[in-house]
Amino acid sequence: MTLQLLAIILGSLTIGSALMVVLSKHPIRSVIYLVITFFFISSLYILMNAEFLAIVNIIVYAGAIMVLFLFVLMLLNLNKQAEPTTSLFSKLTGVLAAGALFSVLIAALKDSLVLGKNYVPSNPNVGLVENLGNLLFSKYVVPFEVSSILFIAAMVGAVLLAKREKQIID
Repeated sequence: MTLQLLAIILGSLTIGSALMVVLSKHPIRSVIYLVITFFFISSLYILMNAEFLAIVNIIVYAGAIMVLFLFVLMLLNLNKQAEPTTSLFSKLTGVLAAGALFSVLIAALKDSLVLGKNYVPSNPNVGLVENLGNLLFSKYVVPFEVSSILFIAAMVGAVLLAKREKQIID
């Protein structure tokens, strides 16, 4: 019962901070609310026994991408005078797009299965990093190694492209 109450509280805090991302007038505050939203999502991952996803969410999204967003917003130096005014047509288009998204979500969730209080998971260790590592290095070892080779090739290509542009400038 306490885990369910904690999940409800964290879920409502997540929704509240996500709404503050959209409703905040200042872009820096929106990014900070987005970081808070990511932390709440990570705490929900921990409640679902998915510690690896929680750590990756914090490191990748809250750590790297949000810092990049903050730097971009600070470099842009947005102010009220430079902000373009939105027309009635674009506001109406946004409301129609939000309504279409809402109807798609309702259609997707109408046939979903709601598990009761007596649900017992088949494997309680399903989200642990140990199980993920065992699966990754046994069943999916070839795709894992191929993706690492592709990442190394992309890094070498980026370094070569950066060096070539620098030589042209000099």
